Amino acid sequence: MIANKPYLKEISLKRELIESYEKYPFTIPSIKGLDKMEFHPDVTFIVGENGSGKSTLIEAIALCMGLGQEGGSKHARFSTHQNISGLFNYLKIIKSYSLPKDYYFLRAESFYNLATYMEQTDNLQGTGHSLHECSHGESFMKILTERLGDNGLYVFDEPEAALSPMRQLTLFTAIDEHVKNNSQFIIATHSPILLAYPKAIIYQLDERGIHQIDYEETEHFLVTKGFLNNYKNMTEILLDPKK
Repeated sequence: MIANKPYLKEISLKRELIESYEKYPFTIPSIKGLDKMEFHPDVTFIVGENGSGKSTLIEAIALCMGLGQEGGSKHARFSTHQNISGLFNYLKIIKSYSLPKDYYFLRAESFYNLATYMEQTDNLQGTGHSLHECSHGESFMKILTERLGDNGLYVFDEPEAALSPMRQLTLFTAIDEHVKNNSQFIIATHSPILLAYPKAIIYQLDERGIHQIDYEETEHFLVTKGFLNNYKNMTEILLDPKK
């Protein structure tokens, strides 16, 4: 039976619960400006500068879906710090009547903590061995290529962080394989490679709030293309701005 995607259709802000927009995370312009965000049945990307609210939003989405703040499946219940934003308490979620068979939250900044937890609890979550036995990038790929399954809802926060450009291409094709097997992805990323995935929705977070943007309008595409097309002049300007 074909799954009824998207599993997660949309989120919106419960503004009636907000006591003050002068308190974090509502001091972040993109979070303050959140109205309604609709998700693509296959892949939705969230982009923006550092500090724009990407990780805050992706964390809140993961928590709303019953996942832990530091990543993993729904069985990974641990915490090494208590600095979550609390945004998930203010989100209204609309889901499909068709539930995913699998969930996973991949968070680059806390992946080491997740790998340690998996080893300590003897819960290798489908990878077959300790993730500390291989490199950081290889650990990521083990999760992405061996752990994830069909009919899943997968939330990623900067999955490219430990991956070479070639590995990002591998991830690109892995995402497509899972999409073809009825999985849905919500991904915060800086990778111009991943962002090229066709038909995906891209949401830009900035001082104006949250709005959809085309791939070729993203800073990731424009800056990367501009640099590679004229890298000699660009490096000269960057190293000696007076020229």
